[in-house]
Amino acid sequence: MPEFIDMLALPAMWSSARADDHLIGWRNRDAVGNAQFRRETDQWRQLLANRGGNNFALYMQDTIAFAAALFGAWQAGKTVYLPSDALPETCKALAADVDGFIGDFEQEWRPLAAPAPDSGNLASAVAPAATLDGDFIGLVVYTSGSTGAAQAIPKKLSQMSNEVATLDALFGARAGASEIVSTVSHQHIYGLLFKVLWPICAGRAIHARSAFFPEDLAAIAPQRPWLLLSSPAHLKRLPESPVQPDITRLQAIFSSGGPLLPDVAAATQRQFGHNPIEIYGSSETGGIAWRQPLPGIERDDSWQPMPHVDVRLNTEHDCLEVRSPHLPDGNWLRMADKVEFADQQKFTLRGRADRIVKLEEKRISLDQIERLLLASPLAAEARAMLHQASGQRDRIAAFVVPTAAGRGVLEQQGKLALNTQLRAALAEAIESVALPRMWRYLDAMPANTQGKTTLAALSALLEEPTPTRPLLPEHTLMQRTETQVTLQLRVPEDLLYFEGHFPETPILPGVAQVNWALELGRRYLPLPPDCTGMQALKFQRVIVPGATVSLELEHDMQKSALAFRLHSADGQHASGRILLGNSR
Repeated sequence: MPEFIDMLALPAMWSSARADDHLIGWRNRDAVGNAQFRRETDQWRQLLANRGGNNFALYMQDTIAFAAALFGAWQAGKTVYLPSDALPETCKALAADVDGFIGDFEQEWRPLAAPAPDSGNLASAVAPAATLDGDFIGLVVYTSGSTGAAQAIPKKLSQMSNEVATLDALFGARAGASEIVSTVSHQHIYGLLFKVLWPICAGRAIHARSAFFPEDLAAIAPQRPWLLLSSPAHLKRLPESPVQPDITRLQAIFSSGGPLLPDVAAATQRQFGHNPIEIYGSSETGGIAWRQPLPGIERDDSWQPMPHVDVRLNTEHDCLEVRSPHLPDGNWLRMADKVEFADQQKFTLRGRADRIVKLEEKRISLDQIERLLLASPLAAEARAMLHQASGQRDRIAAFVVPTAAGRGVLEQQGKLALNTQLRAALAEAIESVALPRMWRYLDAMPANTQGKTTLAALSALLEEPTPTRPLLPEHTLMQRTETQVTLQLRVPEDLLYFEGHFPETPILPGVAQVNWALELGRRYLPLPPDCTGMQALKFQRVIVPGATVSLELEHDMQKSALAFRLHSADGQHASGRILLGNSR
């Protein structure tokens, strides 16, 4: 394995430090070597150097292509804005701050396309670029939106270089020559560091495709040593999937984006043979600490600071303060995370100080509501928020993933009974005004491509249903990319499609299932307007009133087709491909 190269010196050393055939990564089964990657990077550098403006938004699903554009932009002196998606509202907000768009954006934004390869020999050398300037603001990232509106965070190149060096010092020996496979996107600081910057500096091969679905992971997992980068939301679903990757050569699992619940960590260890290494940090601070708690009764949930990261308790607010080379300066930064120190080198998270809301002049801790709900045997996961709607009184809303016992109450006694029992679990510690007035019960918390549950996603679950008999299921967005969507569907008992379709034992017609795939696909994906046919339709299991199923959609832009799959804990219900007209 090549020696670790400092990120700031990497462009100038590519030619001499690494051979042309050094492996940068894989696009499916196609190897991408150093010569090709260096050429693509230099083409982006030349293209952007001749463009006016300093700020460019970058969004690409292919991680290797993304890395080439990123390094090319930096070498051209451009600041890269890193959105988590390329949805219309995101692009509208970006347009006020950037001078151009790069990559997989809609044509409305006139994105710069990848430069055409030169007609000469791809392996021929290109002029080396200068060392990157550590004080240059190379990146603007965004907070996840899990505790409020997403905020822009500028990053110096030196901050990211320091963090890459920290990761290699802490985990480099354990990672060895492993290839990098990820369920999370590089469009967030965690994925950027672990899937792009660290492996390129350390000479590890990257898999360009992200494994958003378990089937993807099974297809990507190599027969060579590999690391899995994931998140709590993804790890929770992997052991449940009927399709599993080959873990023979799996070396380690990393998780970030939120604390990993003990039962999820234990299930991951049983399924994959590794205790996940958890990373604690934020968009503002970068990495702060890590842990790898062993399963069992004596599980230690405390966090250990990363090398050269100083932490302390702000006694006035009971919050964590951090001083780190991953920050823009040497000052202490106060965070909103409340902590308790076991000693100078270990601390435990105790919720967030900024999750205090005011309702009828009362200060209410959303963290306390969540902790009390999780202490109940009826709730496996819980989130609380203050719901504010025009013309309505402010109310506390609770979102709960029930345990098996909670699901039993819901199915046998109904929602009102479960509401009552969970409110009783809160009543002794929470004032009446602070008790949740809105309840939503889910199979899983909605998660974006970074595995985060955002306030926007939770708020969408509170939209009032239409009073007429429904034609579509109640649906929750679980994951979304530019070409793939996963939705959780609950089939209403009063669905119009059940009328007359086997009155004694109503089941959902196959034509309705295909229509759902197309209608919901149009809501979340940029599909062409016409449907020209269907292929490979299969209906394996019936769907009955009240059922909860998952709908996976994938838009193949080259073939102009929408693949869909409906499945649940009982197995696969239906699948097929809808052929579409020419792209708009």
